[in-house]
Amino acid sequence: MPKLQLTQNARPATVTVDALNELGESVPTLIAGEHPLTLYLDKREIVTLMTLGAAPEALVLGYLRNQRLVTNIDDIAAVQVDWETDSAAVTTHAGGQDIEALLERRTVTSGCGQGTMFGDLMEDIDNIVLPDAGSLDAATLAILLDNVRLHESIYKQAGAVHGCALASAEGEILMFIEDVGRHNAVDAIAGLMWLDDMGGGDKIFYTTGRLTSEMVIKTAQMGIPILVSRSGLTGMGHAIAQKVGMTMIGRAQGKHYLLFTGQQRFKPGAA
Repeated sequence: MPKLQLTQNARPATVTVDALNELGESVPTLIAGEHPLTLYLDKREIVTLMTLGAAPEALVLGYLRNQRLVTNIDDIAAVQVDWETDSAAVTTHAGGQDIEALLERRTVTSGCGQGTMFGDLMEDIDNIVLPDAGSLDAATLAILLDNVRLHESIYKQAGAVHGCALASAEGEILMFIEDVGRHNAVDAIAGLMWLDDMGGGDKIFYTTGRLTSEMVIKTAQMGIPILVSRSGLTGMGHAIAQKVGMTMIGRAQGKHYLLFTGQQRFKPGAA
């Protein structure tokens, strides 16, 4: 099968504008970029994503994967991002997917900038079985949180973004993506994992955003058994994490954390 064709059309993540400080002085200030990117699948318009544009091809692939609009990356022939038209055109080898049933059922999620999930939000949850092999202890959690804190980020320069990280079982950051919404950041990581044919069973997922049902579902779809956030969680996020057997940790900063679900994978102790 021909190799997947991908453009490499990342946009600068920040732009500089002038602002007035409290003294009335003009201060050049970095702000986060934000751009519309309309996704077309075999010429069918699917959705418009608001994004930094720092990893658009990975975002598109991860979106298609997590929405179950394409189930195998080998089915995709090309992803072409064109910022002159603010569009991402995805072509499949089949040349037309039967996605009408999914597109008819949309759930507006609590994602920043308002996210959308197609189809039945819960339809795949009963089929997800997360591996029991993954584990995390308090010392490794502290290492991960420190690595995230020290990581160079757009947030430190300009704020206004959420970040997600894929980490090894030892707390090493393997991928770090920021975007205007946490759902975009998790999708981009899903896309990169798809491209690299990387499994999630021995990985840890970290997000700066709250743990909603959408974040838990997407993490579970990637086969990642451990989800960590510096923020809190929702009731539905908690219920789904319990259902799929995910280890979910919230309000994690420094040596502090709250373990909500999946105690069987976590080893407490002095960090």
